[in-house]
Amino acid sequence: MSIRTRFAPSPTGYLHIGGVRTALFNWLLTKRMGGQFVLRIDDTDAERNRPESLQPILDGFRWLGIQWDEGPEVGGPYGPYFQSQRNDRYVQAALDLVAKDHAYPDYSTKEELDASRKEAEAAKRQFVFRGKLRDAAPADNQQRYADNPRAVVRLKVPEGEKIVIHDLIAGDVEIRTDTIGDPVILREPNAAGDRRPLYNFATVVDDADMKITHIVRAKEHLSNTGVQVLAYHALGVPLPQFAHVPVVNAPKSNKKLSKRDMQKFMTPDVIAMLRAVHAVPSDWTDEQIKTNENLNPATVAFYRALGYLPAAMVNYFGRLGWSLDDKTEIMSLETMIENFGVDRINNSPASFDPEKLTWMAGEYMKLAPLETKIEGVLPVLRRAGLVGEEIDDNLRAKIAQVIGVCGDRLKVFSDILQYGAFFFRDPIYDMSLVQKRLHKEGAADLLRELDGFLSGIDPFEHAEIEERVKALVQEKGVKLGDVNHVLRVATTGVMVGPGVFECLAILGKDEVKKRIAKALAL
Repeated sequence: MSIRTRFAPSPTGYLHIGGVRTALFNWLLTKRMGGQFVLRIDDTDAERNRPESLQPILDGFRWLGIQWDEGPEVGGPYGPYFQSQRNDRYVQAALDLVAKDHAYPDYSTKEELDASRKEAEAAKRQFVFRGKLRDAAPADNQQRYADNPRAVVRLKVPEGEKIVIHDLIAGDVEIRTDTIGDPVILREPNAAGDRRPLYNFATVVDDADMKITHIVRAKEHLSNTGVQVLAYHALGVPLPQFAHVPVVNAPKSNKKLSKRDMQKFMTPDVIAMLRAVHAVPSDWTDEQIKTNENLNPATVAFYRALGYLPAAMVNYFGRLGWSLDDKTEIMSLETMIENFGVDRINNSPASFDPEKLTWMAGEYMKLAPLETKIEGVLPVLRRAGLVGEEIDDNLRAKIAQVIGVCGDRLKVFSDILQYGAFFFRDPIYDMSLVQKRLHKEGAADLLRELDGFLSGIDPFEHAEIEERVKALVQEKGVKLGDVNHVLRVATTGVMVGPGVFECLAILGKDEVKKRIAKALAL
């Protein structure tokens, strides 16, 4: 049988970076070995699950190019792929274990459990719960439960045994069964009479039914694995191979990456950019944007909104704890698939580095075809109200020119707003810059002279403009920097962006003269 892996998110929020990294590792391993990658939705927690969170999860995976072979919107031979639709299966599996003397009903009250726990604490011994009915005859327990199902069902943990988990990353982990209390696998019926499984049981039933051969998941689940191994044994199904991946830590921290930790990266500039790309409602306050979990820098949605190339994201996630060798950072998806294996996953936590991710995004943007860049910035320009839906040949050519002069400044698609928005709208003058550059003594006279001088330049192209202006500067004995600053502020309204002569050429002579007139009016 070919390898089968799975990723099983809960629809309680948007795609977290750590979760996506784990899903990617599963997907890469499966692709390399020619198997099937299953996406299963663990939605049994009715209180925390939010149905509206499912579609962003699916869309996020598709945007990254992580396509599942079985699961929601795809189907498959082992469905349904939602735990909420599989409850009858869990109940039946638990009842089967009662019949086989691997589980039993427990009618202990909360008060009885608390008393047993306190007794263990007083005796300074570990509290390991064993129910009163664990040694009753299976047939008797079946009948008791049939007559009165107002009880939990517990897995019967064998005593005096040793569990050895052969983990492909963490190595062998040994657990003594005498340290494991009989865990609940099926809750007491709720007010509606529904019986719901515990996670550790439901996930084993699902993985067994779906023929999962390799479970690659976060290391925080290693503590659950002993109970799950016991459930596999009780069900009489083969164990999968386990590989527990160390967590992703917050930047420059030994703490697990969390949305709270990443809020500090929601700087005023980032918030302004999210507003500019219309990623948030216009009436939201800065605080609402900063604390909104759907656009937190710990989620994939944040980077998608800002226009990161998905290939760069996948490359970066793939390098979070896994390496091809000791030096390669940039690698194609094909290279990762061909070489991926759990043997090169580091057994120590990886640290998320936003600066390195942005650097990698820039490297991918350099290699992207011009048409990819045009199609990438168009939605950003549209959402910012700088272009309309219809893009004629002249406007497309202008966008291509702007992308060209932005050069390596364009690391993500939203950077087009920081470095090129003024090409598509009238300048928005920063009055502090106007005061500094245009109110400077002699600046207005210089700008008037430049206005007349630029009128005589033909063709109005970058090289010609630069050559003529430099000749004028030498002739008049003024500083080139002063001329550049006056021209840049007058025609763009900003001090940061592509070369001033390139900007003038793209704007065109008529537009430049119009902007100079507006600046002089200030």
